[in-house]
Amino acid sequence: MSDDTADKSFAWADQWPEISDERVRAAFARVPRVCFIAPDLARFAGQDAPLPIGEGQTISQPFIVALMVQMLRLQPGARVLEIGTGSGYETAILCEMAHLAGQPAGASVYSIERYPSLAGGAAQALAAQGYAPHLRVGDGAAGWPEAAPFDAIIVSAAAAHVPRPLCDQLADGGRMVLPVGEHSDDQELWLVSKSHGRLHFARNGGVRFVPLISPVLDDAAQWAESL
Repeated sequence: MSDDTADKSFAWADQWPEISDERVRAAFARVPRVCFIAPDLARFAGQDAPLPIGEGQTISQPFIVALMVQMLRLQPGARVLEIGTGSGYETAILCEMAHLAGQPAGASVYSIERYPSLAGGAAQALAAQGYAPHLRVGDGAAGWPEAAPFDAIIVSAAAAHVPRPLCDQLADGGRMVLPVGEHSDDQELWLVSKSHGRLHFARNGGVRFVPLISPVLDDAAQWAESL
């Protein structure tokens, strides 16, 4: 949470002309990625590449995280839902972006992780860095209905369809970013926005994410309309 903890491996951000939001860049500079990966992978912390974190999951490529966060257009105090806590690295970035002066860092950030082992590790790493988001082990596609509506939702796993529960929990005027695609070689990054109760979908290029696993996705009635 302080500039004293700036990540010395942040040099790759200079190679991100697509990331024009200075608040996003500042958030990445303040969050040390090395604190969210296994010690034996510490030497790779400065690589702009995904890394394994256990349970068949990965900590995403920093550029993709930055791109998704920038698409959300987060403001201080924004209520944010993250699907896929993973290592907690992206969660920390969201805590920085949504931090409102006078409140704990993470007060308006909610994050769901499917794997208890990852959730536990993320909770420890986040607390060690001074972040206090709301964390839960559960089904990400079902969202966090009692904490809704959310100004922003970010999904760190790919589904063949946009889960309707997440769309329902998106506030009017809100934005959701998620990878969509049944197979890893046909995934695209989507931006879902809500205006006057209507959903709008836009595609933003190819990506590659681990799959989102949820019984919600087995029920066609729980799919939002798509392109």
